[in-house]
Amino acid sequence: MTDVAIIDNGGANIASLRFALDRLGVSSHVTASADEIRRAPRVILPGVGAAADAMDRLRASGLAAVIPTLVQPVLGICLGMQLLFVTSEEGETGCLGIIPARVTRLPARQDFPVPHMGWNQLHPRAESPLTRGLDAGAYVYFVHSYCAPVGTWTDAVTDYGGEFSAVVRHRNFMGTQFHPERSSHPGHLVLANFLELT
Repeated sequence: MTDVAIIDNGGANIASLRFALDRLGVSSHVTASADEIRRAPRVILPGVGAAADAMDRLRASGLAAVIPTLVQPVLGICLGMQLLFVTSEEGETGCLGIIPARVTRLPARQDFPVPHMGWNQLHPRAESPLTRGLDAGAYVYFVHSYCAPVGTWTDAVTDYGGEFSAVVRHRNFMGTQFHPERSSHPGHLVLANFLELT
């Protein structure tokens, strides 16, 4: 059995994610099979692109109904994290409905261009299994135009002309708005922490 099932949802970051997992010494498998995903000890939902397109693919494969029922640790990355929420303002898209909030577009502000691209700091809000051992204020890598609000699900925030959720957790579902596979040592640590979860 592989250590991680990576949900095949057309994400352009899958190759770099698999390489990051390889460096951690774990096996991963890209799949759209509901049975394989249910059996996997851990699941990652990556994502790059538009929420509506990603949800269309998940519905077409039947995985939109499967993912909310999973009981093992599940990690959403970037768009994959946003899909864990109820809706997204991007295309007025209904998402997976796991975290009870709405994803909205980053507001355009002077000196804060959208999309938000580059390195920014994480600020802890709650003790999190994903950020264990991570220095407060660690820099991680973002590429996104939409963001999740801060709420009871928020374990860490980032400030980009205003705070948004950068690390979220709800039951066995977790998410990072940043790309851990592109975030050097802090991202390596986040993925390593996820792999320790049972």
